[in-house]
Amino acid sequence: MLYKVPLLLSPQTEGGFTVTSPLLPELLTEGDTVEEALTNVQDALAAVVEAYEDLGRELPVHLRVSDTDNTLWLETVVTTP
Repeated sequence: MLYKVPLLLSPQTEGGFTVTSPLLPELLTEGDTVEEALTNVQDALAAVVEAYEDLGRELPVHLRVSDTDNTLWLETVVTTP
């Protein structure tokens, strides 16, 4: 399943980034780099989805991307060397 989740990357004072989501307050992860933090989001989101299922809660409907045969709008962070 694909999900479109807004993410907030907050720099940590000791380095790295904390990642949260305003729509899923249970989603919390971090990484030493932007790339690592975004990679860790996959595991964090999987844990949130599992927790919602275990509690019988529905994720916000607009987070699910059900039609992947058409164009998908994606905003992401891209760094250059």
